[in-house]
Amino acid sequence: MLLTIIMPALNEENNINAAIDDTLSSFREYSIDGEVLVINDGSTDSTPDLIKRKVEENPGKVRTLDHPKPQGIGSSFWDGADNAKGDIVCLLPGDNENIPGEILRYVGLMEDVDLVIPFVLNREVRSTFRRFLSANYVRFINCSFRTSLTYTTGTVIYRKSLLKELKTRRMGFFFQTDILIRLVKRGYLLAEVPYKLRERGGGKSKAVRLRSLGDIVRGYFKLLADIYFKKESIKKAYAQDSVTAKRKSG
Repeated sequence: MLLTIIMPALNEENNINAAIDDTLSSFREYSIDGEVLVINDGSTDSTPDLIKRKVEENPGKVRTLDHPKPQGIGSSFWDGADNAKGDIVCLLPGDNENIPGEILRYVGLMEDVDLVIPFVLNREVRSTFRRFLSANYVRFINCSFRTSLTYTTGTVIYRKSLLKELKTRRMGFFFQTDILIRLVKRGYLLAEVPYKLRERGGGKSKAVRLRSLGDIVRGYFKLLADIYFKKESIKKAYAQDSVTAKRKSG
């Protein structure tokens, strides 16, 4: 299987080189056939130049797409998924907070499941306020949709064919939760795994912002309506290449 790492980057001149290099190093460490697709999300610093240099240094392994203006992490993810060459995709933000090897070590699980969902093991690397928000957010989502997920905003590994079936696409911060709930409610096989984060090398997280909160509220009510009133979770058939389809039919 070919893996595409989708790497959104907005003004990450202090982090993007390390994020790309660490990902390529993890490809080699775990013998993964992969590519890094960097989405320059309207950066105004030197991020685009640094990305271009990495593309030139790593032909066939690093590609890039440019957004003239910032469109958000959800839009970057979907743009990357639509242009990914891989059979499986995973989001690794260009802020280098994630340790690529911590999630890529689990790529082999995709032989047995259709989603690999990580949860943070070393939560102490984040502020108390961020941990409080995260814990209550997950608790609220689980109560609302009758799920038991440990984490919904991490670097999930997806079989790309599952994403193609989704009719709804959130373009903001809520995109990951939206995807997970829709796929989990359809009954796709998944594995939850622990992974560690590192402290950011520079810049500020773009996750906790008023604009993010607005997208979460709008996305939540849309998802609520689709799951409980439109019964979008009811699915007669699974993606043909999915492990779930093979296991259910066998």
